[in-house]
Amino acid sequence: MSWTTWLGLLAICALGAMSPGPSLAMVVRHTLGGGRAQGIACAWAHSLGIGAYALITLLGLAALLKHSPLLFNTIALAGALYLAWLGLNALFAKGGMQQKLAAGKQTTPLLAARDGLAISLLNPKILLFFMALFSQFVLETHQGSGTWLIVVTPIVVDGLWYTLIAFTLSQPRLLDKLRHNAGVIDKLTGTVLLLLALRVVWSL
Repeated sequence: MSWTTWLGLLAICALGAMSPGPSLAMVVRHTLGGGRAQGIACAWAHSLGIGAYALITLLGLAALLKHSPLLFNTIALAGALYLAWLGLNALFAKGGMQQKLAAGKQTTPLLAARDGLAISLLNPKILLFFMALFSQFVLETHQGSGTWLIVVTPIVVDGLWYTLIAFTLSQPRLLDKLRHNAGVIDKLTGTVLLLLALRVVWSL
């Protein structure tokens, strides 16, 4: 995998992690309801679930590329449409941050880890997202090295981002900043997703 390709993967993983949603709400809930340790436990358990989906998707797409290129291209095109749809939704997203950042009750690190893993593994949208996103990277690494980066990058980015949230949530101003910048994050994510959709189509 080239350096520029990896930077593209890193950027979309970062924007995906930063975009407000149920995963952010879960980490916030356990951090505010239990403490920093609970928030970090939730964060890294969530990232392991992300990694599991990334590995499953990567292996499945690589097998399709090898044994059924036509089916691979069909899935890739469908994925490009899905990325474009997600991008448009992100560009025109509205509010909802107050509900997504609601705090919960007192919890334990084990319970926080269980919920973090569940919120990622039980979200089928993550699998659809990876299927749409990874097709272009599978194409570029099929004949080269760096395949492991496709799995490790989303794990590390996801874990570090939510760890940062857990470390800084004790400062009330952070919640205000997240709410205030939610629209900007959505628009950046939407733009990148649309560009990635075009890149998938171009690479086929």
